[in-house]
Amino acid sequence: MDYLFRNSRRKLSQGLLFWREIGSGYPVVFLHGTWNDSSQWVPVMELISQECQCFAPDLLGVGESESPDIHYSIDLQVEMLAEFLQALRLEQVLFVGHSLGAWVATTYARKYPLQVAGMILISPEGVETEASVKRCQKMQRLLKRPLFIFDLLRLLHPLAKRLGFNINPEADKKYRELMEEYPIATRLLYNRQTPEILAEMLNEHLYEIDAQTLVLQASEDTPETIEMSQVYARLAYKASLKTIENLSSIPTRLVSKEIRDFIAGGYLQHF
Repeated sequence: MDYLFRNSRRKLSQGLLFWREIGSGYPVVFLHGTWNDSSQWVPVMELISQECQCFAPDLLGVGESESPDIHYSIDLQVEMLAEFLQALRLEQVLFVGHSLGAWVATTYARKYPLQVAGMILISPEGVETEASVKRCQKMQRLLKRPLFIFDLLRLLHPLAKRLGFNINPEADKKYRELMEEYPIATRLLYNRQTPEILAEMLNEHLYEIDAQTLVLQASEDTPETIEMSQVYARLAYKASLKTIENLSSIPTRLVSKEIRDFIAGGYLQHF
């Protein structure tokens, strides 16, 4: 049987939420990454739609979901997700989350443990490490930098390199462009008061997560991302870590296989 995608919207307490849906079977909820929206999951959802009923919402303020003028936080996204699952009468789900989406999924599992049958987390955000703190500080500096400075640094880069300065103006400009393209994701990760961001970090709470969890990490990913994945795998009670080549591009068949293996392996709880 071939399934067609259904694009839907529903008014929730804080705004209109958009999601993509396809398939039949185990309910799987896909949460998109930091610099993306739900469209990143379309190829994976198509491949597993014969076995799974797949849902991929745009987080509030991202993609085709509404962007209300409110204070955004991880907890707000969790509560919107809880309203969404309640509206669809989904009592238990398997979460598949990438980076920011993995942070939201894990926070959800902490707050609503009986509703999470399992999690597959890809290069997850949401834990504090020395490297992640430095990255956050760098991104905050890039946000404050006037745009003309990026072009000036690009012109000066050859000289700076000869003098031994380690700068990468092209990469910095790319990150600044991404932050402007995804302002809500940027706000959640970098553009809030530091105490508020730290208060939502999961380091001290991962041991509370009871759901079976598979952490997928790209071998070529950045050192800070690899370190965060290792923290998840070390501190979460039922987590395991698997390193895969080229995972940063979310290879469709590979991720689809991991989801199938996770379901077939009997890891889903409470079903």
